[in-house]
Amino acid sequence: MIKKLSDLSINRKLLFILLFSSVVSLLFAGVILIFLELSEFQRTTKDNYTALAEVIGNRSSAALMFDDRNLAIENLAVFNNIPAVQVTCLYSDHRTVFVGLANKTTANQTCPTSIKGEKTRFENKQLIIIKAIDIDNETLGTVYIRADLSLAYWRKIEFIGALFLVLVAVSLITFLLSRPLLKLISTPIKRLVNTVKKISDTGDYSLRAIKLGNDEMGVLVDSFNNLIETVETQSLALTEAKNRYLTLYDDNPTTVFNISRDGLVFSVNLTGAKQLDLTVDELQNCSIFDFIHSDDAPLMQDLIERCFTNPLMVHNQELRNICHNGRVIWVRATARLVANDRNESSLLIVYEDITETRLLNEQIVYQADHDALTGLSNRNKFDRYLKRAIVLAHHENTEHALCYLDLDQFKIINDTCGHLAGDELLRQLGELLRKHIRQYDFVARLGGDEFGILMYNCSSSQAFQACEKLRDLIKDFSFAWEDRSFTIGVSIGVSSINTVSGNAVDLLKEADAACYAAKEKGRNRVHVFRPDDEELAMRRGEMQWVEKIRQGLEKNRFVLYGQPIVPIHDTNEGLHFEVLLRYRDDRGNIIPPGAFLPAAERYNLASELDRWIIAALLEWLATHPDFLKTLSLCSINLSGLSLSDETMLEFISEQFDRWAIPTNKVCFEITETAAISNFSYATNFINQLKGQGCLFSLDDFGSGLSSFAYLKNLPVDYLKIDGLFVKDILHDEVDLAMVKSINEVGHVMNKKTIAEFVENEAIFNLLKSLGIDYAQGYGIGRPVPLCDLKPITSLFSGIKK
Repeated sequence: MIKKLSDLSINRKLLFILLFSSVVSLLFAGVILIFLELSEFQRTTKDNYTALAEVIGNRSSAALMFDDRNLAIENLAVFNNIPAVQVTCLYSDHRTVFVGLANKTTANQTCPTSIKGEKTRFENKQLIIIKAIDIDNETLGTVYIRADLSLAYWRKIEFIGALFLVLVAVSLITFLLSRPLLKLISTPIKRLVNTVKKISDTGDYSLRAIKLGNDEMGVLVDSFNNLIETVETQSLALTEAKNRYLTLYDDNPTTVFNISRDGLVFSVNLTGAKQLDLTVDELQNCSIFDFIHSDDAPLMQDLIERCFTNPLMVHNQELRNICHNGRVIWVRATARLVANDRNESSLLIVYEDITETRLLNEQIVYQADHDALTGLSNRNKFDRYLKRAIVLAHHENTEHALCYLDLDQFKIINDTCGHLAGDELLRQLGELLRKHIRQYDFVARLGGDEFGILMYNCSSSQAFQACEKLRDLIKDFSFAWEDRSFTIGVSIGVSSINTVSGNAVDLLKEADAACYAAKEKGRNRVHVFRPDDEELAMRRGEMQWVEKIRQGLEKNRFVLYGQPIVPIHDTNEGLHFEVLLRYRDDRGNIIPPGAFLPAAERYNLASELDRWIIAALLEWLATHPDFLKTLSLCSINLSGLSLSDETMLEFISEQFDRWAIPTNKVCFEITETAAISNFSYATNFINQLKGQGCLFSLDDFGSGLSSFAYLKNLPVDYLKIDGLFVKDILHDEVDLAMVKSINEVGHVMNKKTIAEFVENEAIFNLLKSLGIDYAQGYGIGRPVPLCDLKPITSLFSGIKK
């Protein structure tokens, strides 16, 4: 019953309460009314009949005293008018019936024989009245009345019933009138409940309950609305936090797993599920080892154990995952131990997809060891293999061969057909070499058109034969490009790797030197390095000078010298000299240029030396103004590389501007060979600097085959006659004729002449008779440091004639 009532609405509960209280009230009122009415009825009836009995008793006292029965009956006859009285009796003082009178309707009723112990009482629906007749404190007799109150009771009940019906009607009317009043309570509650339901169903916390009054329900509505506002604020905050969490968790570009110690997956984010080509639900309660590459399962197990062994640290491991579709991805797993509210430990693992990075690293590793063009191993890998071969030769007393291959005439194909053709040629040759070396030998592209081969367990003679076969293969190889066909050659240098071999650098130098020797002997041949080979020894010496030259440029180990040039016919012209270069070694010894200039020319360092000389000379002149005042002209030698260097002109101009040296005091010397081989460059170079005021001298004139043919097109100011003609001029008529003709042609072209190698006064006097303008040589003055240079006032003062 209570359960059913609890499910009713507030309105019905209020109606039920009102109805229940009304019914209970009516019941209690009815019962009390009946009880009171009946009690009042009995009391009133009893009092009435007792008073009547007392009256009858007082009247009947004389009858008893005089034993007058008729008078007693007459007195009792009064009760005949009262229908409820069934019998009336008058007893004497001996408690015996004196006279009795029954109602007509109850004639069969008789007086009790004895009323001893009787008292006035109600017996069922009857009332028995016992009233003693006392006179002067003496009892004369007793009046006995028995009345049937059934009809009176019924009338009283009818009255009570009518009264109860009136109460019921009043209660019903009150109930009906109270219903609208109940809505003052139920309606706000109902609306509040509806609002609560709507918020619960829709999750819309912006809804508010409507306030209908300022009573307690109004306070409740206000409190509810405030509560909902707080909930809305918190809900928005929670929603934002949830969205941030979802963004951080599901939309995270990395995979997030929460697993047990056994690898059971408790949860995984959406990214992880997509990466494995499964759904989140499909991954629940799976083992993470189901998606680990079998070779990497021990790594994952070790990662889990490390996390549980050192729970405060973050641990990392790279391993492979296998997706549902079989795709393999590389991931970097970052893991640490976490605990929930129940202090249960689990593992949080974040996967970062490093497949591209891993592949890129593998590609970088491959590219670091391989040539991108040919696919062969590159110089780095070749160096490592060469070092291993050296170690192998030393430890196992074996002999191997290092072969250095340099293609001949490769530049022709590059220049004729372009770099694409050159690249294709290198690819084809790389494949040719790969196919025709032994299985356990090693080939690499060292750079440009150079290749290297390591032949294991191979003597020098065997390597020579193998290289000859490779040379023949390359010579017979025909390279076709578009409508052209080319054949090339190769120069091969061979160096032996044995127990006495030095390091990899030395072996490469030996093989390179041997290769260079092969080129020097006519190209397309094989040359084996031998320690006693003089040609290779000279080549090795030049290679050693390359490093010394570089160090000299970096550490200013070069020193400027000067050799005077004097006018033969006028000695008062001023200081005129040629700038010469010397090298100061670690011990302070001065090394002449013949030791290092060939190496500089061969290894393309001559232009750097020229720049150093120009910068150092102009700086020295600027810091020695007194010397500059006495200077008439200083000559600076330029190599053929400098003439074709497009930046050299700009460099020279910058140096002149920087040190503010008069350009008319500087003469640049270029060799006849360099001028002719770079004729267009040389002409432009000379014209540019002559435009700024500089002078030019053509050095070693006469040594070329076409000297006079080019001379008229070279705007030089001086001709330096090659010393090979001058030194033997006293004894060789041909040399004399050459010097004479050069001088005459030069003068015709308005060019002054300078004779080199003037070593004695006899040569000087002969040159003077020929009309030569200037003389230079040891007989005039030896090269000295610039600070020791002074104008020459007398000639041959210390030389025996």
